[in-house]
Amino acid sequence: MQTEAVAGSGPAPSGGRRPGTEAFWNRDLVGRAFKEAVRKLHPRWMAHNPVMFVVEVGSVFTTADAIRYLASGNMVQFGFIAQISVWLWLTVLFSNFAEAMAEGRGQAQAAALRRTRTGVMAKKETPSGLQEVPGTDLVKGDVVVIVAGEVVPGDGEVIEGVAAIDESAITGESAPVVREAGGDRSAVTGGTLVISDRIRVRITAGRGETFLDRMIGLIEQASRQKTPNEIALAILLAGLTLIFIVVVVTLAPFSAYSHATVSVSVLIALLVCLAPTTIGGLLSAIGISGMNRLLQHNVIALSGRAIEAAGDVSAILLDKTGTLTMGNRQAVEFRPVAGVSEKELAEFALLSSLSDDTPEGRSIVKLAREKYGVNAQAEGGTFVPFTAQTRMSGLDFDGRVIRKGAGDSVAKHVQSLGGTVPDVLASVTQEVSKLGGTPLVVAVDNRCLGVIYLKDVVKVGIGERLGALRRAGIKTVMITGDNPLTAATIAKEVGVDEFLAEATPERKMEYIIDQKNQGYLVAMVGDGTNDAPALAHADVAVAMNTGTMAAREAGNMIDLDSNPQKLLDIVETGKQILITRGALTTFSVANDVAKYFAILPAMFVVAFPGLQALNIMHLTSPQTAILSAVIFNALIIPALIPLALRGVTYRPVDAATLLRNNVLVYGLGGLALPFVGIKLIDLLVTALHLVQTTVR
Repeated sequence: MQTEAVAGSGPAPSGGRRPGTEAFWNRDLVGRAFKEAVRKLHPRWMAHNPVMFVVEVGSVFTTADAIRYLASGNMVQFGFIAQISVWLWLTVLFSNFAEAMAEGRGQAQAAALRRTRTGVMAKKETPSGLQEVPGTDLVKGDVVVIVAGEVVPGDGEVIEGVAAIDESAITGESAPVVREAGGDRSAVTGGTLVISDRIRVRITAGRGETFLDRMIGLIEQASRQKTPNEIALAILLAGLTLIFIVVVVTLAPFSAYSHATVSVSVLIALLVCLAPTTIGGLLSAIGISGMNRLLQHNVIALSGRAIEAAGDVSAILLDKTGTLTMGNRQAVEFRPVAGVSEKELAEFALLSSLSDDTPEGRSIVKLAREKYGVNAQAEGGTFVPFTAQTRMSGLDFDGRVIRKGAGDSVAKHVQSLGGTVPDVLASVTQEVSKLGGTPLVVAVDNRCLGVIYLKDVVKVGIGERLGALRRAGIKTVMITGDNPLTAATIAKEVGVDEFLAEATPERKMEYIIDQKNQGYLVAMVGDGTNDAPALAHADVAVAMNTGTMAAREAGNMIDLDSNPQKLLDIVETGKQILITRGALTTFSVANDVAKYFAILPAMFVVAFPGLQALNIMHLTSPQTAILSAVIFNALIIPALIPLALRGVTYRPVDAATLLRNNVLVYGLGGLALPFVGIKLIDLLVTALHLVQTTVR
């Protein structure tokens, strides 16, 4: 049976909130992040971030310089250099704090999941009866009994009974689902809660092998993964820092030549202000928080490359059923052949579907009863189930053979009984196919009565979402097993760019390879073993959590909700990560330009009066200019932490519009903000007399 929401009594649902998604400035989370930020000051850790490592080394030098002035009794210089040193250390700490906050949110999710399995007791079946044992002691093959109100102690399959399960601790989905023995939804996950009835479960995963174990491990690994683009950007930032080191070093002899003596600490402060510390301090946080945002969509990325590829995807393959359409086809019309009335067709269609418990079968019965008033019964009849070989189902009743199914299969059945197929039947089935429907032919004995028109219901709002992707330059492709005629009609109604009809596993794989050869980055969703070959070739391969092991092993992302439409969210999240990184990089570079104009003219205007024309900020003195710039440089990092962790809002626009908006908002904003911020800080520093303006 299909997963359904269950109404009724039981524990209050979690509201769909994933474990670990606490309030952004949660006190415990912030406290842990500050402690972790201090721990990360170790040089071995800082070496992973070359930009901030340079700032830390500079902080050590300025601290030593301040101590030297203190020992010599020069309190004026000590006060000035000590303040620079404090703000440089804060710059490093704020950078570490941003990374620790991102890691902490993921670790909180892992800790919450780990708590769901800690201390769980299980009622294990033994030859002497039920024995209560710790859930962690269970091994593969053990059978446990779970009743309402108890937690499932480990991954397994239901072998007896049916129950409503609250899976919100794992998927974040508040609506309970049904799990039952023998169905296609018999699997249960350790850590979920049984909220009704009683079930017997056979454990299918040992210690360290459960889904929860894998999920916790993947979440914890998020803090250590870096994507190729992130590594490339880190190298670029390190190169820019090296260039600024050379520039600042050459200023020492230049200042000596111009008789504008500048201390080493001042040069270090200048280096830190000019280096790309803003993006350098937030780069790791952006990458880590990207994986956390995917987790908030209940998607686990198995690799950093998958996230990056999601942002660069240029073609998306979407299954028709379940993704673009509701998945349950509904009977909307009976179309009889000549000589047969609609009510007669409706009567035999109903009889053939009375024991058909599929959504399609139930919709046929409903349509026949509500529209035509048919109330036929089939007591004593023999139901004939659908099989892949016959492609038909029906009823043997009262000496009659009633069948419904695919047109060619029913035609062969009728002919085998000595009947003939009306010529008009082909035109009726073709007409239904042209409308995007699925035709089911109904026959009684050796006579065809007509066609049941089953219609796929397109999901509400799916057309708008596909249009948004198209505006972002992404090609959408519908995959379906339907014939080309039906596929073309549905594709037009949904609004996809292309479609692949009669899609076999081989055709899916070949299509993906062809698209990649044309330069597309391809994303697709799959849940079956037949999807595994195509998933293995896709750049972004999202496997359903309820899918087969082959599909999950072939994918590089796992959707815990098993919702095929989630692929659209994944692509949007991937693009948001790339946009956030680009926006903050633009902002950081613009910041450096502004700080350049703020500091250098103020430092050398006395020795070179001609620089007064560039001294547009009119800062109080070289000392207040340097200290103000250092303070602004430190404070801008924590100010941008929320943006780095939450991400820049993604809007589906073309690349040219995106670039223009990026330059206007983050480029000009990054250029203007330092002028305003440094000037205000300079006024405050001057008003508080934090430095002696006579110091040179």
